[in-house]
Amino acid sequence: MQLKKEDVYKALETISVAGEGQNMIESGAVQNIVTFADEVIVDLKLSTPALHIKKRAEVDVMKVIHEHVYEKAKVKVNVKVDAPKKKSVNEIKGKPIPGIQNIIAVASGKGGVGKSTVTANLAVSLSKMGFKVGLLDADIYGPSIPTMFDVENEKPLSVKVEGKSKMKPVESYGVKILSIGFFTKPSQAVIWRGPMAGKALNQMIFDANWGKLDFLLVDLPPGTGDIHLSIMQSMPITGSVIVSTPQNVALADARKGVAMFQQESINVPVLGIVENMAYFTPEELPENKYYIFGEAGAKRLSEDIGVPFLGEVPLVQSIRESGDVGRPAALQEATPIVEAFNELTKNVVQELVNRNENLPPTEAIKITTMAGCSAVKNK
Repeated sequence: MQLKKEDVYKALETISVAGEGQNMIESGAVQNIVTFADEVIVDLKLSTPALHIKKRAEVDVMKVIHEHVYEKAKVKVNVKVDAPKKKSVNEIKGKPIPGIQNIIAVASGKGGVGKSTVTANLAVSLSKMGFKVGLLDADIYGPSIPTMFDVENEKPLSVKVEGKSKMKPVESYGVKILSIGFFTKPSQAVIWRGPMAGKALNQMIFDANWGKLDFLLVDLPPGTGDIHLSIMQSMPITGSVIVSTPQNVALADARKGVAMFQQESINVPVLGIVENMAYFTPEELPENKYYIFGEAGAKRLSEDIGVPFLGEVPLVQSIRESGDVGRPAALQEATPIVEAFNELTKNVVQELVNRNENLPPTEAIKITTMAGCSAVKNK
């Protein structure tokens, strides 16, 4: 059988590279097509080095040719990455934090999706795997990390480091922690403007004796606002993780969270999306799954915008109870919950490895105040 090149072109017009609106022909992703009898060679040029994007493009090309041209065609896909040179939008590098290898920001588009719960259990899972972990609770107006680690009544000590006074983070379950919650009363509301909150965060970041860390997790407040910009101005974030529930109202905000990190002027790699409260399984019916907030919404969102899906966490009563009593659920022994957090953590580490192998170090953004509002300045 002799395959026709025009048939292959038509087939490839029905698919697109993940994250791009145009089909593969319109976007210029398809560089060349060669046919020999029942063999097809497709040369692709992609603008992203992400491994999951390349793999998905290969699979999509093979699938569409088999479905629309010839089901027994021998298909070979050659992928070349030609990432455009990035503009020098990050004018200054953030202050490095000595000894800290990777900084991961955990964010959510809206509140109530379990961002802090995911952060706490991710920190514990990383610690159990042997990594040195720190956790900065940057949720200035609603700090919950001290409660989740049972250190509400603790206070960071002052230590001398090279003649300078530094805060010693509170340590719990092998995780070094700093939070504004250590400096306020439980009933006290933090009523600060952006600059005050930013100054407090800078003190916890740079006036702390974090020591050597493999990971510093930053638990950001919900939304996309001034605190987020202050953090990304202060230090270079290695990558970000977005937490969402499957319901549409949460997914819409999660999409905005991804868009914030992907803005050219911010340019923080998104390691992936976590689907929290993915399904409910009653203790008396362990084989049953009830999709209370919808099924696989965050997973579909990740596929739609070309961002890795890191895993799902079930809606289980013991996760909430563990957080309330200050003992994260990931500390349990060999339960489905622990397996879910372990899988999530492994995926985060793998995506971080991919990011560090394929992308240059992130730079901190430069922020100026204009007309009373924080704005990202490009040069």
